[in-house]
Amino acid sequence: MGTIKRLNKWANAHTYYPLDLIRIALGVFLFMKGIEFMTNHVQMAELVRPFQEMPGGMILLHYIAPAHFVGGFLIVVGLLTRWAVLAQIPILLGAVLTNFLGVMNSSNLVLATLTLLVCIFFLFYGSGKHSADYYFKMQK
Repeated sequence: MGTIKRLNKWANAHTYYPLDLIRIALGVFLFMKGIEFMTNHVQMAELVRPFQEMPGGMILLHYIAPAHFVGGFLIVVGLLTRWAVLAQIPILLGAVLTNFLGVMNSSNLVLATLTLLVCIFFLFYGSGKHSADYYFKMQK
């Protein structure tokens, strides 16, 4: 718990609007991907095909879209940002691996890798000073 408080104090002291805009853009991107996966079942099934042989492969179909949808919204408003990002990291690792196990698509690989790196940054940075987390913390 002390580590999280230290990270929050550092993040609040070094918060800038461009970082908030990056967090919001990440959340909007993940939210839109969640909507895209919910509306296009055929594409989703094609993306998960390399993982079908693994135990629990079908669970992926039911985890990815809601995690992007809900997690993206939470990241946009800055509520439970670290938890929302933590839920995205296994999905993004799978997205990077899909390019090596399935058909290689360099633009998807770059997009998944960039999104993974931004998520890892916000896992440590948190939601920042301009977020719902900070607002609720100040209400105490």
